[in-house]
Amino acid sequence: MGRPYEVIFVDDGSRDSTLLCLREAAGSWPQAQVVALPVNTGKGWAVATGVRVSHGEVVLYSDADLSTPIEELHKLERALSAGADVAFGSRCVSGGERAARPLYRRVMGRLFNAVVRAVLLPGFRDTQCGFKAFRGAAARELFADLSTDGFAFDVEILWRAKCAGLRLEEVSVRWGDSGTTRVSPVSDSLQMLRDVLALSAGRARARVTHSTGHDPAMHG
Repeated sequence: MGRPYEVIFVDDGSRDSTLLCLREAAGSWPQAQVVALPVNTGKGWAVATGVRVSHGEVVLYSDADLSTPIEELHKLERALSAGADVAFGSRCVSGGERAARPLYRRVMGRLFNAVVRAVLLPGFRDTQCGFKAFRGAAARELFADLSTDGFAFDVEILWRAKCAGLRLEEVSVRWGDSGTTRVSPVSDSLQMLRDVLALSAGRARARVTHSTGHDPAMHG
Protein backbone atom coordinates (compact mmCIF):
# COMPACT_ATOMS: atom_id res chain seq x y z
CA MET A 1 0.00 0.00 0.00
CA GLY A 2 3.03 2.25 0.35
CA ARG A 3 1.95 3.74 3.71
CA PRO A 4 1.40 2.59 7.30
CA TYR A 5 -1.78 0.64 7.96
CA GLU A 6 -3.29 -1.85 10.36
CA VAL A 7 -5.81 -4.64 9.87
CA ILE A 8 -8.03 -5.69 12.75
CA PHE A 9 -9.98 -8.94 12.55
CA VAL A 10 -12.76 -9.40 15.10
CA ASP A 11 -14.04 -12.90 15.72
CA ASP A 12 -17.56 -12.67 17.13
CA GLY A 13 -17.51 -15.80 19.30
CA SER A 14 -17.41 -18.21 16.35
CA ARG A 15 -17.75 -21.93 17.09
CA ASP A 16 -16.05 -23.23 13.97
CA SER A 17 -12.46 -22.86 12.76
CA THR A 18 -12.75 -19.15 11.94
CA LEU A 19 -10.65 -17.96 14.87
CA LEU A 20 -7.90 -20.46 14.13
CA CYS A 21 -7.79 -19.39 10.48
CA LEU A 22 -7.60 -15.73 11.47
CA ARG A 23 -4.78 -16.33 13.91
CA GLU A 24 -2.84 -18.33 11.35
CA ALA A 25 -3.29 -15.58 8.76
CA ALA A 26 -2.30 -12.83 11.19
CA GLY A 27 0.68 -14.74 12.57
CA SER A 28 2.94 -13.74 9.70
CA TRP A 29 1.36 -10.35 9.09
CA PRO A 30 2.82 -7.67 11.39
CA GLN A 31 0.10 -5.16 10.53
CA ALA A 32 -2.70 -7.52 11.55
CA GLN A 33 -4.19 -8.35 14.91
CA VAL A 34 -7.05 -10.61 15.95
CA VAL A 35 -9.58 -9.69 18.62
CA ALA A 36 -11.56 -12.68 19.86
CA LEU A 37 -14.88 -12.10 21.61
CA PRO A 38 -15.75 -14.92 24.04
CA VAL A 39 -19.38 -15.14 22.95
CA ASN A 40 -21.41 -14.04 19.97
CA THR A 41 -22.61 -10.50 20.62
CA GLY A 42 -23.76 -9.29 17.20
CA LYS A 43 -22.21 -7.52 14.26
CA GLY A 44 -22.57 -4.05 15.78
CA TRP A 45 -20.66 -4.96 18.91
CA ALA A 46 -17.97 -6.77 16.91
CA VAL A 47 -17.38 -3.79 14.62
CA ALA A 48 -17.39 -1.40 17.57
CA THR A 49 -14.78 -3.55 19.30
CA GLY A 50 -12.50 -3.34 16.29
CA VAL A 51 -12.93 0.42 15.96
CA ARG A 52 -12.20 0.98 19.65
CA VAL A 53 -8.77 -0.69 19.42
CA SER A 54 -7.84 1.07 16.16
CA HIS A 55 -5.21 3.79 15.94
CA GLY A 56 -5.39 5.08 12.37
CA GLU A 57 -6.18 8.57 11.15
CA VAL A 58 -8.72 6.88 8.86
CA VAL A 59 -10.82 3.92 9.97
CA LEU A 60 -12.57 1.65 7.47
CA TYR A 61 -14.82 -1.22 8.34
CA SER A 62 -15.63 -3.78 5.68
CA ASP A 63 -17.57 -7.02 5.53
CA ALA A 64 -15.23 -10.01 5.67
CA ASP A 65 -16.54 -11.37 2.37
CA LEU A 66 -15.34 -8.19 0.61
CA SER A 67 -18.62 -7.80 -1.22
CA THR A 68 -17.34 -4.31 -1.87
CA PRO A 69 -13.77 -4.77 -3.17
CA ILE A 70 -11.05 -3.10 -1.12
CA GLU A 71 -10.00 -1.33 -4.34
CA GLU A 72 -13.05 0.91 -3.81
CA LEU A 73 -11.44 2.44 -0.72
CA HIS A 74 -9.91 5.28 -2.73
CA LYS A 75 -13.42 6.63 -3.40
CA LEU A 76 -14.14 6.95 0.31
CA GLU A 77 -10.72 8.43 1.00
CA ARG A 78 -11.30 11.01 -1.71
CA ALA A 79 -14.51 12.07 0.03
CA LEU A 80 -12.72 12.34 3.38
CA SER A 81 -9.96 14.41 1.79
CA ALA A 82 -12.64 16.73 0.38
CA GLY A 83 -13.97 17.44 3.87
CA ALA A 84 -16.31 14.59 4.82
CA ASP A 85 -16.04 13.14 8.32
CA VAL A 86 -17.87 9.97 7.32
CA ALA A 87 -17.89 8.48 3.82
CA PHE A 88 -20.09 5.45 3.34
CA GLY A 89 -20.39 3.17 0.37
CA SER A 90 -23.71 3.05 -1.43
CA ARG A 91 -25.17 0.69 -3.97
CA CYS A 92 -28.12 2.95 -4.69
CA VAL A 93 -26.77 6.37 -5.67
CA SER A 94 -25.81 7.23 -9.23
CA GLY A 95 -22.78 5.23 -10.30
CA GLY A 96 -23.27 2.46 -7.76
CA GLU A 97 -23.09 -1.12 -9.01
CA ARG A 98 -24.72 -4.09 -7.37
CA ALA A 99 -25.12 -7.75 -8.20
CA ALA A 100 -28.56 -9.22 -8.67
CA ARG A 101 -30.26 -10.33 -5.45
CA PRO A 102 -33.32 -12.48 -4.78
CA LEU A 103 -36.58 -10.57 -5.05
CA TYR A 104 -37.44 -10.94 -1.36
CA ARG A 105 -34.12 -9.37 -0.34
CA ARG A 106 -34.64 -6.45 -2.71
CA VAL A 107 -38.14 -5.81 -1.39
CA MET A 108 -37.16 -6.05 2.27
CA GLY A 109 -34.12 -3.85 1.70
CA ARG A 110 -36.20 -1.13 0.07
CA LEU A 111 -38.82 -1.24 2.81
CA PHE A 112 -36.15 -1.00 5.50
CA ASN A 113 -34.43 1.92 3.78
CA ALA A 114 -37.77 3.68 3.41
CA VAL A 115 -38.38 3.42 7.16
CA VAL A 116 -34.86 4.66 7.94
CA ARG A 117 -35.30 7.67 5.67
CA ALA A 118 -38.71 8.43 7.14
CA VAL A 119 -37.75 8.35 10.82
CA LEU A 120 -34.01 9.05 11.12
CA LEU A 121 -31.93 9.73 8.02
CA PRO A 122 -33.83 11.52 5.25
CA GLY A 123 -31.85 11.95 2.08
CA PHE A 124 -29.66 8.86 2.34
CA ARG A 125 -30.46 5.86 0.17
CA ASP A 126 -28.27 3.02 1.41
CA THR A 127 -27.27 2.81 5.07
CA GLN A 128 -26.52 -0.93 5.13
CA CYS A 129 -23.62 -1.34 2.73
CA GLY A 130 -20.82 -2.73 4.89
CA PHE A 131 -18.12 -0.40 3.61
CA LYS A 132 -17.72 2.81 5.61
CA ALA A 133 -14.75 5.09 6.31
CA PHE A 134 -14.36 7.67 9.06
CA ARG A 135 -11.85 10.13 10.30
CA GLY A 136 -10.21 8.07 13.02
CA ALA A 137 -10.97 10.28 16.01
CA ALA A 138 -14.61 10.62 14.92
CA ALA A 139 -14.96 6.84 14.49
CA ARG A 140 -13.64 6.05 17.95
CA GLU A 141 -15.90 8.65 19.54
CA LEU A 142 -19.00 7.53 17.63
CA PHE A 143 -18.51 3.84 18.43
CA ALA A 144 -17.63 4.43 22.09
CA ASP A 145 -21.29 4.45 23.16
CA LEU A 146 -22.92 2.33 20.47
CA SER A 147 -26.14 0.82 21.80
CA THR A 148 -27.19 -1.32 18.83
CA ASP A 149 -25.45 -4.70 18.84
CA GLY A 150 -27.14 -6.11 15.76
CA PHE A 151 -27.25 -5.36 12.04
CA ALA A 152 -28.95 -1.98 12.43
CA PHE A 153 -25.83 -0.52 14.04
CA ASP A 154 -24.99 1.19 10.72
CA VAL A 155 -28.11 3.30 11.09
CA GLU A 156 -27.23 4.30 14.65
CA ILE A 157 -23.67 5.28 13.71
CA LEU A 158 -24.79 7.46 10.79
CA TRP A 159 -27.55 8.98 12.92
CA ARG A 160 -25.08 9.72 15.73
CA ALA A 161 -22.73 11.33 13.23
CA LYS A 162 -25.53 13.49 11.84
CA CYS A 163 -26.64 14.56 15.33
CA ALA A 164 -23.03 15.47 16.15
CA GLY A 165 -22.95 17.83 13.17
CA LEU A 166 -20.44 15.75 11.24
CA ARG A 167 -20.38 15.83 7.46
CA LEU A 168 -21.64 12.62 5.86
CA GLU A 169 -21.18 11.70 2.22
CA GLU A 170 -22.81 8.76 0.43
CA VAL A 171 -20.39 7.42 -2.18
CA SER A 172 -21.20 5.08 -5.05
CA VAL A 173 -19.31 1.77 -4.93
CA ARG A 174 -19.31 -1.63 -6.57
CA TRP A 175 -20.97 -4.43 -4.63
CA GLY A 176 -21.23 -8.13 -5.37
CA ASP A 177 -23.46 -10.67 -3.64
CA SER A 178 -21.22 -13.36 -2.16
CA GLY A 179 -24.25 -15.54 -1.42
CA THR A 180 -22.92 -16.38 2.06
CA THR A 181 -25.01 -14.01 4.16
CA ARG A 182 -26.25 -15.26 7.51
CA VAL A 183 -28.85 -12.54 7.83
CA SER A 184 -32.26 -14.09 8.41
CA PRO A 185 -34.77 -12.49 6.04
CA VAL A 186 -37.43 -12.59 8.75
CA SER A 187 -36.05 -12.55 12.30
CA ASP A 188 -33.04 -10.31 11.63
CA SER A 189 -35.05 -7.94 9.47
CA LEU A 190 -37.69 -7.58 12.18
CA GLN A 191 -35.01 -6.97 14.81
CA MET A 192 -33.40 -4.31 12.62
CA LEU A 193 -36.76 -2.61 12.27
CA ARG A 194 -37.30 -2.72 16.03
CA ASP A 195 -33.85 -1.23 16.61
CA VAL A 196 -34.50 1.61 14.18
CA LEU A 197 -37.86 2.39 15.76
CA ALA A 198 -36.24 2.32 19.21
CA LEU A 199 -33.67 4.86 18.06
CA SER A 200 -36.45 7.03 16.66
CA ALA A 201 -38.43 6.77 19.91
CA GLY A 202 -35.32 7.73 21.87
CA ARG A 203 -34.85 10.79 19.68
CA ALA A 204 -38.46 11.85 20.20
CA ARG A 205 -38.13 11.36 23.94
CA ALA A 206 -34.93 13.43 24.01
CA ARG A 207 -36.71 16.26 22.19
CA VAL A 208 -39.56 16.27 24.71
CA THR A 209 -37.10 16.21 27.62
CA HIS A 210 -35.10 19.07 26.11
CA SER A 211 -38.13 21.24 25.41
CA THR A 212 -39.95 20.68 28.71
CA GLY A 213 -37.16 19.84 31.11
CA HIS A 214 -39.08 16.71 32.14
CA ASP A 215 -38.56 13.10 31.18
CA PRO A 216 -41.94 11.67 30.03
CA ALA A 217 -40.86 8.23 31.24
CA MET A 218 -40.95 9.57 34.80
CA HIS A 219 -44.67 10.29 34.57
CA GLY A 220 -47.46 7.75 34.34
